Amino acid sequence: MSDDATAPGEGARGRLVELEVGAVAHGGHCVARLEGRVVFVRHTLPGERVVARLTEAADGAGFWRADAVEVLEASPDRVAPACPVAGPGGCGGCDWQHVDLAAQRRLKADVLREQMHRLAGLDVDARVEEVPVPAAAGTTPEDAARGLGWRTRVAYAVDAGGRLGFRAHREHRVVPVERCPIATPGVVDLGLPAVRWPGWRSVEAVVPGTGDDALVVAEPRPGARRPPRVPDVPAATSVATTSPRGPRQPPGPVSRVRGRTWVREEVRGSGFRVTGAGFWQVHPGAGEALTAAVLEALAPRPGEAALDLYSGAGLLTRALATAVGERGRVTAVEGDARAVADARRNLHDVAGLTLVHGPVERVLEERAGLEADGEPRADVVVLDPPRTGARARVVAAVAALRPRAVAYVACDPAALARDVATFADHGYVLRGLRAFDLFPQTHHLESVALLEPR
Repeated sequence: MSDDATAPGEGARGRLVELEVGAVAHGGHCVARLEGRVVFVRHTLPGERVVARLTEAADGAGFWRADAVEVLEASPDRVAPACPVAGPGGCGGCDWQHVDLAAQRRLKADVLREQMHRLAGLDVDARVEEVPVPAAAGTTPEDAARGLGWRTRVAYAVDAGGRLGFRAHREHRVVPVERCPIATPGVVDLGLPAVRWPGWRSVEAVVPGTGDDALVVAEPRPGARRPPRVPDVPAATSVATTSPRGPRQPPGPVSRVRGRTWVREEVRGSGFRVTGAGFWQVHPGAGEALTAAVLEALAPRPGEAALDLYSGAGLLTRALATAVGERGRVTAVEGDARAVADARRNLHDVAGLTLVHGPVERVLEERAGLEADGEPRADVVVLDPPRTGARARVVAAVAALRPRAVAYVACDPAALARDVATFADHGYVLRGLRAFDLFPQTHHLESVALLEPR
């Protein structure tokens, strides 16, 4: 190491520093300190001593970022990564391939507890539950035990040479891959990285948990007057394309190249059509785990009015409708037009159902479709917002309906904690919390929180 490695100044990015690593933090890294400054370090574990390369180190910044490039004192929870590009400078997707699977779940529970304490002022008893990979996914028991072979949907970026890969952490740079070890065998067997994809911006492989035929959805680079040629993919695979979109634009229309433009997922004996690369949980056991957790939390009663917000293709909507029965009613609200169209097909046989297309906050504030006997009514509510959370407007509008119970499905512990704090301002308190490891080898987790009136 250079002499100035422990006292970096102007232009410190790229320098090597020796760090004593502290607690895990939200986002897939751990916290260290360098002369009073916080440094968020990836590819390490609490208690380790490492040499790290500074990756973001601007003078005046409140904190810096770094990658551990050499381990001087290793944690007993450290293991060899299953993927050759999972380390520093490689793929930004798997944060914790260097961590034993049981330890990953302990770290995720630590993060959930810390976020709930810091952002919601609550001390919770959290643990992260394992979700088995169903046999239909084709994953071997050995891989499942290592947290591999679970991901049914893989979105590849395409580099300038047409090679498939994944973005580096906090970079646009594409890291080419030959295979992804967390993908299901069905995704790996498509062999998409083995061919070049010139002219394409992204390629998503979808192999449903049912084991049905796969779908490949490709997006061309912006500016193309016509979609480029689709390379050869296995004959039984459906292929579709979408139009280029900006970073905050919704997905464009899906155009059929061959086969069909959708896949069929199945949960509890019911089929769900999902168009293109529309939203569906990427872990094949997620649908059952989350449905069971939501129903356990809410305990919906026959004849009740249920509200399903951010309802997607209708997974939890159907579960609610079954629970409240023919005397009950369910209102589902979703902002994505393609998901609403899928839900109409998926739920065509459900009595007492109202599907509302529109932004959740606007629908709630206008209370369109929420009336029962002339008055807004929701006995139970499911919230399953995007990673950014429901936020204050939606939380306030839900609380104004005075449901007896709210089940909040969250993929980000910080967003969940902020929204739980906002619910408390409106008279709702946290009564239960479960967390599920639906994203092994990454820092992500899924939680189901139960909120009830104080």
